[in-house]
Amino acid sequence: MAKLSIRREDPSQPEIIELLRNGEAHSAMLYPAESNHHLPLDALREPPVCFLVAREPGGRAVATGALVVHDDWAEIKRMWVERDGRGRGLAKEMLGSLISAAQAAGVTVLRLETGVASLAALVLYEGAGFQRCDPFAGYKPDPLSVFMEKPL
Repeated sequence: MAKLSIRREDPSQPEIIELLRNGEAHSAMLYPAESNHHLPLDALREPPVCFLVAREPGGRAVATGALVVHDDWAEIKRMWVERDGRGRGLAKEMLGSLISAAQAAGVTVLRLETGVASLAALVLYEGAGFQRCDPFAGYKPDPLSVFMEKPL
């Protein structure tokens, strides 16, 4: 299988907006609106955000991920793999790229919020060494949310 490319890109490209909308639609099927915490497109284009896109060899975008840097810690946002890209290790590759970007930015702790019904995500994050933690950075306790962190 040819190598996937993961690079920093502008999230406002039409095909990337479609991926973001697909991720939002998936979340909306699993959780009520108050339990979804997606960053809007404008926020994804701000300087503290590193927005990554995974593309297949032909150039088709199949996954996204964002890193929002807050001084010495960062939050992973907008991890999404298109349905036909699942089961190929794309999420693991994207997570590895986000961790590398965090390390390059001098981040010492990586945090994230995901949902209790997002079982594949929970397995991925736990397998990468993330551990459950209390809500952070303005998040409120939510029985549908799982908060995790990993020291780097």
